[in-house]
Amino acid sequence: MIRVALRGVRAHVVRFVLSVLAVTLGVAFVVGTFAFRGMLSSTFDDIIATTLTADVYVRGSQEVTGDAAGPGGGGGGGGNGFAGDRTLVPADLAADVEAVDGVARAVPDVSGPVVLVAADGTAVVTTGPPSTAFSIDPEDPSLTLLDGAWPAAGEIVLEQSAAETAGLTTGDETTVVLGGEPTPVTVSGVFGIEAAAAGAVLVGIDSETAREAYAPDGMVPQLSVWSSQTSGDVDEDALAERVGDVLPDGAEAVTGEQARAEASEAVEEVLGFVETFLLVFAAIALFVGAFIIANTFAMSVRERLRELALLRALGASPGQVFTSVLVQALVVGLVGGGLGVLAGAGLVRVIRWGLALAGMEFSGRVPLGAPQVVAAVGLGAVVSVLAAVLPARRAAAIPPVQAMRDDVAPDRGTGVRAVGGIVLVALGAGVLWLAAFLGSSVADAPTGWAWVDDLSPRLLLGVGAGLVLVGVLVGSPAVARGVLTVLAWPLVVALRPLGRLARGNVTRNPRRTASTAGALLIGMALVSVTGVIAASTQASVRSIVENEVRADLVVDSATLVVPEGAVEAVTATPGAAVVDTVRLGLAPVATVSASGGGSSGSDDGSGGGEARGTDVAGLPAGFFDTALDPLALAGDPTATLEAGDVVVHRRTARERGWEVGDTLRLGEGAAAVEARVGAVIDSQLVGTGILVRDDVFDAVVPAAQASVRIVYVSAAEGATPAEVEELRAALTTAVEPFLVVTVLDREDTASAFADQVNQVLVILYALLALSIVIALLGIVNTLALSIIERTREIGLLRAVGLGRLQLAGVIAIESVLTAVYGTVLGVATGIGIGAALPGVLADEGLSTLAVPWGQVLAILGVAVVIGLVASVWPAIRAARLPVLDAVTVD
Repeated sequence: MIRVALRGVRAHVVRFVLSVLAVTLGVAFVVGTFAFRGMLSSTFDDIIATTLTADVYVRGSQEVTGDAAGPGGGGGGGGNGFAGDRTLVPADLAADVEAVDGVARAVPDVSGPVVLVAADGTAVVTTGPPSTAFSIDPEDPSLTLLDGAWPAAGEIVLEQSAAETAGLTTGDETTVVLGGEPTPVTVSGVFGIEAAAAGAVLVGIDSETAREAYAPDGMVPQLSVWSSQTSGDVDEDALAERVGDVLPDGAEAVTGEQARAEASEAVEEVLGFVETFLLVFAAIALFVGAFIIANTFAMSVRERLRELALLRALGASPGQVFTSVLVQALVVGLVGGGLGVLAGAGLVRVIRWGLALAGMEFSGRVPLGAPQVVAAVGLGAVVSVLAAVLPARRAAAIPPVQAMRDDVAPDRGTGVRAVGGIVLVALGAGVLWLAAFLGSSVADAPTGWAWVDDLSPRLLLGVGAGLVLVGVLVGSPAVARGVLTVLAWPLVVALRPLGRLARGNVTRNPRRTASTAGALLIGMALVSVTGVIAASTQASVRSIVENEVRADLVVDSATLVVPEGAVEAVTATPGAAVVDTVRLGLAPVATVSASGGGSSGSDDGSGGGEARGTDVAGLPAGFFDTALDPLALAGDPTATLEAGDVVVHRRTARERGWEVGDTLRLGEGAAAVEARVGAVIDSQLVGTGILVRDDVFDAVVPAAQASVRIVYVSAAEGATPAEVEELRAALTTAVEPFLVVTVLDREDTASAFADQVNQVLVILYALLALSIVIALLGIVNTLALSIIERTREIGLLRAVGLGRLQLAGVIAIESVLTAVYGTVLGVATGIGIGAALPGVLADEGLSTLAVPWGQVLAILGVAVVIGLVASVWPAIRAARLPVLDAVTVD
């Protein structure tokens, strides 16, 4: 039977080509994801191996957790740039460490954000990788001077790719923004690193300048320590132990191997998220491809009834027939998987080439080992076999006598599927409602049932969306005939008799039509959900800006840090009546006592009121009167700031279990401040966990570790729009020397937030496009197979006078109806799922539901185009069938 199955594949190659292509595309996505992740991983491993070259590192002993946006100074606050932030250590420890036996030298690592001006006078802005200035150590083995000399005061050296991007060479004069101040400098040289820079802009400066700009308080993220041993393997553990003996409390020594391992672990955690994100879309592509495979084999079985019956009559058992169909599916999966591996590797090379054109150089290696290849090919085989199980079971169950008759057993009814679809959709809708309710609730126990309140709204969103989507797919055959009749009515009236013939063909077998449209239904549902997210985000952002922003203008920076010089320039601008700065930093925060009178033993379960690093914002006392007007859930935010108490964001209050009246301890040691929680707010523009008055902020956050995130500016009360516009022009001129600082009005602010989301949505649309392409192949495949199945019918129609163009028109109408049917159901399903998003994503700023009706119409137009494109090859094939041969086909 295996030889019979393989002979069947060879005899009907065209029948299986599109199924192979569907598997190839899905597997290519999976392989491309693994290879892309491997390329990123190898690139960052190279960077870690070539930058963390010291034998021992001295760093803060406590890891700081929080979400303060933007670099905070203090030596960059980022350590090696890969592992999490830690408390800082004094740079002066270098002298004590160098006195330790076996230590050759100890060098403070000082770095921070920088803005580099290119040769054309514009700022070099990256699309994600950082622009970093760091203190040059001429003896650092990871750096190689390629041209010129290492920098002195007033000079910089540029990493090779940064120099090429900026168009600068040795001897050129330019400007950099260091520590918030524009500084004219001369390029003294160009250096190289062994690894690819991955798009980062690296600027080397002398140690004195670096300390003045990024560590004015003498605190740095870490010290790099090299052993005096010049040959043989260095005993890093012993050296770290000796260095640790001379360190004060709050500092620790770790081996270079441990530092590199922690950095690699942090990178792998991020890359794991990227991989999971991409694999979700790969799974969608494979799921859509499974529809094509299932439909192909279902139609193949229907067409080969007599062949299968003959096999049964010759002694083949139902199990052997079942196996023969699965063997054919296995061949399709193995061939598609093999081609998918090649396509996936090629896809990653294309992506790497595109990223290189954008200035992001990655490792030249595209890791793709035997395990990944075997897994990818096996995945294609498994998907194909599973998709063919039901058609194979039907083939095995065909009674030989019935299958050898001219008539075919009628399709089963769709009543059971209708009931199943309704139940699944209703259940999914209920889960979506629960997700929206839990996500939007501000109460600690929204339902009062702990096991329900502890459920993740996002997890419930995924489960509910899955149930609704599966329910629609299950119930689709039950509604196909009715919906298609309505959709076909204009064509039946306008295109006689072609419209009626096409309608009859697509409604004759609703199961096949629904299965064909199912692939497109999934893709269009996801596209619609994405469209709802885009429209709702834009509507929500505009609503938030209109309702929350009180200031006339906003001063922001592309680096997420507004330089101090820019703040001074803004404050000195005539017409700027009120200037409110938002400063960010990190501080340890512990709960002293709860409002109920007990001590805070839980603090989100951490126990004992232990201090935890928390992001803190410093604001002027009148900030909520002049800059922003957030939703006050409890207490009065303005009165709280004026009293020197703490305003807490809803998200943080819920995570830490804080309520109005609780007493918190901010900071540590003699600088610690106790303050009462006076208000809980819900704001989408200020996401910082704790907001305090400026003087409290100054007491608990060291000045060198604070940064200005954004500035709100208001004109004098009663200023006309023209006067506000004049103020904006004056502010723009004032901040112009700072290169990356912009002045926005409310409309610009809303557009800026929306643009950030749109960049992500473009990526989502591009990833979803693959599922649409596979769905297009499904329609082509089904039409081609239906033409084979209806060869005699087509011959008879031609014999009674139907012309070639008319036949092609019938095929095109069938294709368009199928595509529009899948799109209509997909769009309706996507909008229904999208209705739950504002509740689930309320914390992310999605507060207003908006349906993009213009996009809906565009999607329907795309469906018509998809249908027409899909009909081209089947229509040509049908039109070329010889009439006499067609009418004599058995």
